[in-house]
Amino acid sequence: MENRRERAGLVCLVITLLFGSSWSAGTQAVDVQASLLPVVEPQGEGPWVVRAYYTDRQMVNDLAAWLEPWEVHHDEGYLVVAVGRAEYDRLLAAGFRLEIDQCLTDELNRPRAMLPGQVEGIPGYPCYRTVEETFATAQNIVAEHPNLATWLDVGDSWEKTQPADDPGYDMRVLRLTNSAVPGPRPKLFTMTSVHAREYTPAELATRFAEYLVDNYDSDADVTWLLDYHEIHLMFQANPDGRRIAEEGYYQRKNTNDTNGGSCSVPPTAYNQYGTDLNRNFEFQWGCCCGSSTKPCDETYRGPSAVSEPETQAIQDYVRSQFPDQRDDDLSAPAPADATGVFLDIHSYSELVLWPWGFTHTPAPNSVALQTLGRKLACFNGYTPDQAVGLYLTDGTTDDFAYGDLGLAAYTFELGTAFFQDCSTFENTILPGNLPALLYAAKVSRTPYLTPSGPDALDLAVEPNKAVPGEPVQLTATINDTRYNCSNGVEPAQSIVAAEYYVDVPPWVASPQPAPYPMAAIDGSFDQQIERVGTTVDTAGLGNGRHIVFVRGRDANGNWGAFSAVFLYQVVKPVFYTYLPVVIKHG
Repeated sequence: MENRRERAGLVCLVITLLFGSSWSAGTQAVDVQASLLPVVEPQGEGPWVVRAYYTDRQMVNDLAAWLEPWEVHHDEGYLVVAVGRAEYDRLLAAGFRLEIDQCLTDELNRPRAMLPGQVEGIPGYPCYRTVEETFATAQNIVAEHPNLATWLDVGDSWEKTQPADDPGYDMRVLRLTNSAVPGPRPKLFTMTSVHAREYTPAELATRFAEYLVDNYDSDADVTWLLDYHEIHLMFQANPDGRRIAEEGYYQRKNTNDTNGGSCSVPPTAYNQYGTDLNRNFEFQWGCCCGSSTKPCDETYRGPSAVSEPETQAIQDYVRSQFPDQRDDDLSAPAPADATGVFLDIHSYSELVLWPWGFTHTPAPNSVALQTLGRKLACFNGYTPDQAVGLYLTDGTTDDFAYGDLGLAAYTFELGTAFFQDCSTFENTILPGNLPALLYAAKVSRTPYLTPSGPDALDLAVEPNKAVPGEPVQLTATINDTRYNCSNGVEPAQSIVAAEYYVDVPPWVASPQPAPYPMAAIDGSFDQQIERVGTTVDTAGLGNGRHIVFVRGRDANGNWGAFSAVFLYQVVKPVFYTYLPVVIKHG
């Protein structure tokens, strides 16, 4: 948490230098942390962003039931939240000690406008596409890659269900897979920006889609993923709310204004109409004081479970794509070989979370969920934890996906702000999370088994273009240590084996492929990280491109995820000898 506060302080200081002292009155002192927290009794009605110091974890749960914390720092006993005068006084009465975070308060109140020369994207944030631009990108992907992409209408937003001037939106999913390869296939489902004010998730998923289609046929891992897997992306899980957030409002919920209450118009970050879609899912809806019954609260769960058309569309679609692999009893685990990964991507706080969120009791598959969570957090550097580690929630997406269907379900919390600056998104969030998404797709066949095994890295074939019969050296690194252990320790074992397949992976039943062993380059398998290699016999390979799949096994018998590399077989050139021909004229 410390590095995040330091970054926030530096960002505040830089913004002050760029925009001048009139932009942020509390950020000019040399001591950045002190300047963030002037102890001042606020005047007026707000809004403010405050650090709320607590003495009891139950205080956090009580607050989070009606007001969504921006950050939670259990290690230092405070959370960050936006409030108006009524909320400020309510927190004081509940026993919180409050300090104004002037930098975040100034950022909350800063007007949003298009940058000079900006013609696309969200005003002030050209790296983030609007709802319309995101949907247009998906349509272009389908038009340019019809064999890989399908743009599906899976339901309606709330505005679209109403007889009003606002047309609303279709709830859309982009499905990516090579339609020419027969199935069935394991699936990764990713939904983003269900909370409208979270700019980064939808753009991350859109860039992920572009990366996949742009690198198909040129990157071996992307190619086999789309040949043998399906990736389903719901870029805008709350399109009505997102359109409001694009105007600079901190709208969190959908735009259903029919449930009573005198909610703020325009919306604030603490008082707004609509239903929190991530408290409206059927599983454990309203069970455990993890949501609100008051329509203007940020965590209002709606009048009934799945009351919102957006929630209905998501639930129905996920159920249509994945089998039910878990009994209804809360203590019943999904089978170890259960299939499917579900990701709900949010911002912010740099976290990877897994079920349960409604109780401190670990989920039945908690060990396997934790293993994959720590693996995913190895890529982006985020803190892995059970969702309830922050505070209680109920009626949420990941609890639904795991609890209802037995899916390996996770929430990512990206970055350090709702309206994240484009530099941080481009240089930190995007490069850190694209590999995590690729890994989630890789293990979606058996997500409770494969992440326990080692990763296959640094694959190389030399030469990568060979004539028939020419020996090719295949090398790789097999690594069993790639877990984020910032919140506990994930066990690692020695590598005991590695193998490769050519063209046909082992899950293809016919023709049944044969594995070929690889050896430890140092002579023995006895380390948690091993360089491995072998000579590939190319005599029986046909002309053209081939794909080589590599994986490793650890001492506990766990096979890890496959990685792949291309090998090209070229026809040996034929040389002709021309003899002189003498022509006699008679």
